[in-house]
Amino acid sequence: MGTESMASQQLSAPVIIFLLVLFFGGTLFMSVMIGKKKENADGYMNAGQNIGFGIAATSMTATWIWASSMYASATAGYTYGISGPIHYGLWGALMILFIYPFGRRIRAVAPRAHTLAEVMHARHGRSSQLMLAGSNVLGSLISLTSNFIAGGALVAMLSPFNFTQGILVMAAGVLLYTLWSGFRASVLTDFAQAVAMLGAVAVIIPVVFFAAGGPGMFEAGAQNLTPQQSSFFSSDAFLNQGAPYIAAVLAYAIGNQTIAQRLFAVREDLIKPTFITATIGYGATVIGIGMLGVMALYLGMEPMGGDVNNLIPQIATTFLGPILLCVFFIMIIGALASTADSDLSALSSIMMADVYGQNVAGRKKANPKTMLFVGRVTMVVATGAALYFASGQMNILDLLVFVGAMWGALVFPVIASFYWGKVTNAAFTVATLAALALFIPVRFEMLPDNIAIDLGVDVLSVLGIGVVLGLMAFGFFGLKPALWIGSIAAVVSAPFAIGFLHDYHVLSGSLVAYSVSTVVCYLMSFRNKKDFDFALIDQRIGEFDREESSDEDPTPAH
Repeated sequence: MGTESMASQQLSAPVIIFLLVLFFGGTLFMSVMIGKKKENADGYMNAGQNIGFGIAATSMTATWIWASSMYASATAGYTYGISGPIHYGLWGALMILFIYPFGRRIRAVAPRAHTLAEVMHARHGRSSQLMLAGSNVLGSLISLTSNFIAGGALVAMLSPFNFTQGILVMAAGVLLYTLWSGFRASVLTDFAQAVAMLGAVAVIIPVVFFAAGGPGMFEAGAQNLTPQQSSFFSSDAFLNQGAPYIAAVLAYAIGNQTIAQRLFAVREDLIKPTFITATIGYGATVIGIGMLGVMALYLGMEPMGGDVNNLIPQIATTFLGPILLCVFFIMIIGALASTADSDLSALSSIMMADVYGQNVAGRKKANPKTMLFVGRVTMVVATGAALYFASGQMNILDLLVFVGAMWGALVFPVIASFYWGKVTNAAFTVATLAALALFIPVRFEMLPDNIAIDLGVDVLSVLGIGVVLGLMAFGFFGLKPALWIGSIAAVVSAPFAIGFLHDYHVLSGSLVAYSVSTVVCYLMSFRNKKDFDFALIDQRIGEFDREESSDEDPTPAH
């Protein structure tokens, strides 16, 4: 059955306008209600570090479930069959869980931080700070861009408006309410967005399933699948989707400022339940949405215009009635907005704390009013830049995997810097640059076709497997079990991986980034005779708005 035999529908222009005004008007109203007449720079960045469980858990869930992750999960289902969404959603969910042990350590050594890069400045110095801040600027811009692409595709499919009009209205709506109160607006509107989004998913997935033919769809459409797509244990899905995503999402978890910002904002005693709840919410929602892509595969649907970004709205317009189509529209807009506002808040906090607060004015001389101005200007500029990039309509799944793999170069140096006092600024910087220098040619197939080079990439990739699994184990079980698990993983995978892993450029590029950064960072650090005093981090980081009073009284205000 092709798409041409399926009737699709659109919502009228007045209905789309009403839904947009309802959604963005409601979020703007919430933002204005929580706003302060005299805005606080620290509150703008971390909401006073006292967010409770309900708001924190829903905000983490809503931030991790973005419109792009819904679209990418459906793309995985359409491309790789039933195992695609499971690889996408399950590993993404587990990575949220893996954040919390590292998060507790980060909060313990830097209880008053605003950004991870700010902590790197206190731990190492300027180069490592700017490296982490720079990667986050790039990552958040890519995330913002992919969310606007998702919104533009949605509007173009569901309404008479075109893609360009769609990305413009999404950008304007998100910017309007986030600009007012920054991070506080982001986390509090996330609550309403998450409730709407999860409720819509619970209704829409079953409705589409039965409208598309129910269980009989799988028998009737089985011939549309390849043997790999039909297999629950597809090696194609694991090597092209699952394994790269395991590596990429671990990097997202450690390097992403949108996640770190919530880590710094939630009450310290609530970190564990917050992340466990977000793990369950993310996994269930994203795997469920990904099954829409699997249904499209069984039905033999062709993505409109050959663009897989159109799959989800195409399914919605085909199988949902007008009322549920409105619910679906709100669901995607909620997912889009909850992450786009997080990206804007992350970018503003980086420019406020890392660029202006630490490197332009200096922490003791930073003016909170100037910081707020810098943060708001950053949001406007970032929105404009993301709109420009979104006009290119790039593949969302490729964007996500690329930025995750890029962050892989930073994972070991960042984690080691919080636990091992011997890591130096030079080790951090050189390790990250060396990893990026090898990641780029491997990822983009720039290396010559040579047996020795292929073997080298495979060996580094095997080491990368050990590093990834070792880091995962380290967070929960400590150093010795991590060393054993990482070593065994590398040894066991070597006979299977060496000789062919270099052909999977996304996966091998990411693993090479992990292994090179780990080896270089270790070799440059282990002979260092100086041991860093982690108590210095808290002394070097403080509230910008309270700096004057803290000079007189060293006890932080509560």
